[in-house]
Amino acid sequence: MIRHIALFIGASLLPIATAQAETVTSPDGRIAVTLDADGEGIPYYEVTRDGVPVIAKSNLGFAFTDADPMRRNFEVVAFREESHASTWEQPWGERQWVQDIHNELALTFRQRDEDAREITVRMRVFDDGLGFRVEFPETERQPVYRIAEELTEFNIAADGKAWSIPAGDWNRYEYLYSKTPVSALSTVHTPVTMVLDNGLHLSFHEAALVDYSGMWLRRVDDTRFRAQLAPSPRGPKVIREGAFTTPWRTIQIAGGPKGLFESNIILNLNEPNKLGDVSWFTPHKYIGIWWEMHLDDSSWASGEKHGATTENAKRHIDFAAEHGFRGVLIEGWNLGWDGTWFGNGREFDFTTAYPDFDIEEVARYAEEKGVCIIGHHETGGNIKVYEEQLEDAMAFYESLGIDAVKSGYVADAGGVIAPAGEGGMGETFVWHDGQEMVRHHLKVVKEAAEHKIAMNPHEPVKDTGLRRTYPNWVSREGARGAEYDAWAVPKNDPGHVPELIFTRMLSGPMDYTPGVFSLEGRGATAPDLPSTLARQLAFYVAIYSPIQMVADLPENLAKYPRALDFVKRVPADWAESLLVDGKVGEYAVIARRDRDTLNWYVGAVTDADERVASVPLSFLDPGKSYAATIWRDGANADGLGADRHAMDVETMTVTADQTLDLRLAPAGGFAIEFVPQG
Repeated sequence: MIRHIALFIGASLLPIATAQAETVTSPDGRIAVTLDADGEGIPYYEVTRDGVPVIAKSNLGFAFTDADPMRRNFEVVAFREESHASTWEQPWGERQWVQDIHNELALTFRQRDEDAREITVRMRVFDDGLGFRVEFPETERQPVYRIAEELTEFNIAADGKAWSIPAGDWNRYEYLYSKTPVSALSTVHTPVTMVLDNGLHLSFHEAALVDYSGMWLRRVDDTRFRAQLAPSPRGPKVIREGAFTTPWRTIQIAGGPKGLFESNIILNLNEPNKLGDVSWFTPHKYIGIWWEMHLDDSSWASGEKHGATTENAKRHIDFAAEHGFRGVLIEGWNLGWDGTWFGNGREFDFTTAYPDFDIEEVARYAEEKGVCIIGHHETGGNIKVYEEQLEDAMAFYESLGIDAVKSGYVADAGGVIAPAGEGGMGETFVWHDGQEMVRHHLKVVKEAAEHKIAMNPHEPVKDTGLRRTYPNWVSREGARGAEYDAWAVPKNDPGHVPELIFTRMLSGPMDYTPGVFSLEGRGATAPDLPSTLARQLAFYVAIYSPIQMVADLPENLAKYPRALDFVKRVPADWAESLLVDGKVGEYAVIARRDRDTLNWYVGAVTDADERVASVPLSFLDPGKSYAATIWRDGANADGLGADRHAMDVETMTVTADQTLDLRLAPAGGFAIEFVPQG
């Protein structure tokens, strides 16, 4: 409940006589957030949970390139409070039904100077955290806002451990996570997850990133952080005309990892579906002409090693049709891959195929076999070229019956080529998460929706829950994925996925591209991939995406029929998702219920440590018997040793009152399917 008498009638916002601190609490009363302006007139907020400080006094404000800062001399002139409770349905997702229950407080601050500029801070508090944004009115005094920097602070009240990747460095979001003290962080991307010394779990991110620069977190001193916006070559990091709102700044707060994993805050802070019926998108699994390029067995470029040939495409389509995979991704089919395309992309042609790839024939053959082609648009980080062809490229795919597209923006951070100037003449270089790219991605998603096409960008801007508003934005990369297991030194370490689950995955789906059954990368000698075979199966439950790749070569997949059997059975769309057990960066046991049946699936992954996971089956319906099929690490399996493929498969009858104790090998995992009987 909110701790004071409401001062609004209907939708009106009433002034208050004197400035005063206002407090809003979560529906369960445990989290309290206070908003006010201090003695210098600096707006601030602070957060407690069960009376214990979580976020100490943290200032709010903005600096501009062409106006005095909004920092001091503010007073509270009006406020409004509301409570909200609703349930809404996702067309696809980790769970079908999402509850949105929160209390809200909106405070309007006015500067005590001749300009008398105003901002409104809107705070929404949920049982598992909060989100706040700043709302700017339209005003003649400042018709265009040119933001040099956002001065939002996050003054964490205690130290602890943090899992983070660096921001402002060359490789976008594609780093292994570092575990450090909170007080030792520098400048990091969000989501950044922390476990404080008192056991409290926090994750900082943003929601509804629209027409604004992405937010990094920069440590100022001790455990006090400040927002840092991704740079822009224009000078101002954000340029907005008229009234607008910032993205929501989000803080997920929980007593343990389960509260972080099951939170819906980021989705709930986005606007409802603007596209209407999107039943034309079907969650699915796919194979592709992709892993062979990472192995250097074939190439994206034309020539003798060219992978995207008509013959090779038909071979993949045949395999997909035989094993029930809906999609086949084909990369390298179009002109532009020859020469230096990385960070260049000037030669890409999104409607013209190489001579050895008959795209019309491949599309016809796929339709005949009941398989859908997944299109591919690699830009080389050149959005100027891509946007010039965007409408034609999407219309071309639509004419071929292609309803899903993977896009790519392979360029070093700060090296995306964009139009320069108001008229789009010339080129400039922008960041993958700057305002220019935020606008670009939404432009692509909207154009794709016009042609009933779903988008899955790689080297993307981070996920901030916009899949709720634009449900054709179905997945993305935005982290270090399985491709690094093909050629990187080091490869993805065993703790990487248990870290992703509680960091990057809190923001939304990830196209991690699992399913490397061979467990071998380029020029591999065992041990190579730090993984057991059973762990590769667990990824299909532990790492959520409504499109899931089965990444290995078809011939390698066929060598392991028991593993392939699980991947064919596991769904890509869910009615419910739960964290059964887990610890940030160490292990996770996740249960999900199929949206189309009453079947449950469990996936578990661990780091380099062998452990036994206890899986209470209380998520199953009581009084029912289930046939449980378990794909688990063999007795001698070791994801860091020679026997990485040892896997046992067994079936037993279980009920909800039982607990399964299952071994996880080092870098191991297990997967379970529960099918109700009778």
